[in-house]
Amino acid sequence: MLGRMGSNGRRRWLRRGIVTAAGLAGAALIGSWALAEGRSVGRIHEVDDTPKEDVAIVFGAAVRPDGTPSGYLQGRLDAAADLYRNGTVRAILVSGDNGTEHYNEPDNMKRYLVDDRGVPSVKVVTDYAGFDTYDTCVRARKIFGVTSAVVVTQDYHLARAVATCRMTGLDVQGTADHPPRGRIWWYGWSREFGARLKMIGDVVSRRAPVLGAPEDGVAKALSAR
Repeated sequence: MLGRMGSNGRRRWLRRGIVTAAGLAGAALIGSWALAEGRSVGRIHEVDDTPKEDVAIVFGAAVRPDGTPSGYLQGRLDAAADLYRNGTVRAILVSGDNGTEHYNEPDNMKRYLVDDRGVPSVKVVTDYAGFDTYDTCVRARKIFGVTSAVVVTQDYHLARAVATCRMTGLDVQGTADHPPRGRIWWYGWSREFGARLKMIGDVVSRRAPVLGAPEDGVAKALSAR
């Protein structure tokens, strides 16, 4: 009899623990989602109604083995090129992954902007250690001296990008690229649940990205004619 009562008690505590853990996880997900949306409200725009800023920041994404940008990266770069052509921004900072000798997002992003979209080379600055959204935001401020900017990325990512930059001290507006809502779009959207939790962890912990000496590339791009 006592054994059965003890067993029932353990099961009740286990159920309570599972329910409590599920509730905390749900609250964390909802809270991180609400934080990103709240910090980006009123700051997400289309290309034609984006407020003027000196600099556009383009977040990196996959490049193909031949160096051409993937479809999603091309969408970001096209939007940034349109911002430059419209006079909304005067320079573009392309930030991505160059973590290995054989993979280089920033140089290929710049090559596309210059060769395919006609942006002057002196107006495109490369950041080789933008390994994720948080790193790009922090490095734009600490390494390149950017204090305000337009950030350019896909619509599902933009709220988190704006929120992350704002919470790391960078005053930003956001310009959205709208890709087709196919399998890749839905995958990217679903990743936002975990990514927004990571955003909170990065911001609260003040995780230090790869840094280094300050660079004057953005200042030179803005002064170039």
